[in-house]
Amino acid sequence: MRTLLTRKRGFTLIELMIVVAIIGILAAIAIPNFLQFQLRSKTGEAKTNIAAIRTAEEGYFAEFNNYVAANETPGTAVSTNKRVWTGGGLTQFDQLGWSPTGEVFYNYGVTASGSSYTIAAHGDLDGNAVDSDFGYVHPAPGAAAGLAAPFGTCVGAGVFDPDPAVLAPGLLNTVGQCLAADGQSEF
Repeated sequence: MRTLLTRKRGFTLIELMIVVAIIGILAAIAIPNFLQFQLRSKTGEAKTNIAAIRTAEEGYFAEFNNYVAANETPGTAVSTNKRVWTGGGLTQFDQLGWSPTGEVFYNYGVTASGSSYTIAAHGDLDGNAVDSDFGYVHPAPGAAAGLAAPFGTCVGAGVFDPDPAVLAPGLLNTVGQCLAADGQSEF
């Protein structure tokens, strides 16, 4: 009588090593890109909150004919972690009728005088001690520049114009980064 011999097949050690090497290469490419994407997405907080503060300022101006200045809030140093919305200009932001939803990565503040104001936000999302600043400059009617930001790198000339022909501050009444590298190459 004849017996059938069956061979058990499996993966060889070399095949398994090749698969592990491919997974390692893919992870080496994907993980840094994912972390960079995560940091860039966190900058959306600053842009969204600045736009909301701008709306609150305009609403307040429509009712009381002046803008509200607010000290830097939260009253703690920027870090890579979210922080509770306390201290600093909390009273001024309450007067304005604005507060963020939940904790924040950025510090916010407003410089206001007469019919112009500047909103600033700065944070250090990647923990490299280089702040990433965003702002909004609203000059007085007919003026070519507004007020300097209460902190950070935003100037009265406006936020950074990403147009390669300009590459300088100059956009007024626009939420944006204060320098070319803010929220971009720093990550």
